[in-house]
Amino acid sequence: MNEKFWTVTDVMKIFQIDESFLTELEEEDVICPTRREDPPAKLFSSMHMEKLRFAKDLIDDMGVNLAGVEVALRMRQGMLDMRRQFDAVL
Repeated sequence: MNEKFWTVTDVMKIFQIDESFLTELEEEDVICPTRREDPPAKLFSSMHMEKLRFAKDLIDDMGVNLAGVEVALRMRQGMLDMRRQFDAVL
């Protein structure tokens, strides 16, 4: 199965953000886009898009800073992992 990927330009249009916001998220390790060699490009998977949506909502709607976004995403991932483990036990 082929996963869909979005370019930086696509992401900027979809979320109405500028490239500096994406750079900040990368620098804080909130997102780590896939890098393509030929031609060089950053690509965002559906997982990246979900993280971006969540991060943008936290920042825009709740006033959370980037460090807070990173913590919230880590906690969210932990809860999802626990849910998967719980479902596997049942």
